[in-house]
Amino acid sequence: MAVQKSRKSKSKKNMRRSHDSLQSPTYSVDKTTGTKHLRHNIAKDGFYRGKEIFTPKVKKPKAVENKES
Repeated sequence: MAVQKSRKSKSKKNMRRSHDSLQSPTYSVDKTTGTKHLRHNIAKDGFYRGKEIFTPKVKKPKAVENKES
């Protein structure tokens, strides 16, 4: 088992950890519709690289219930 010979300073420790921070995902913009989506993934409207891959299903709006006080 490896055992360090001497203690690492705060500076050296933080320099080592400089690349460990979380990054936000990279988004692409579709050519035709202009919607944002993750790279190499189909957008919610069914377009990928300017071509329509599938037509999305249309969701029915939920009925609004009137609550009486």
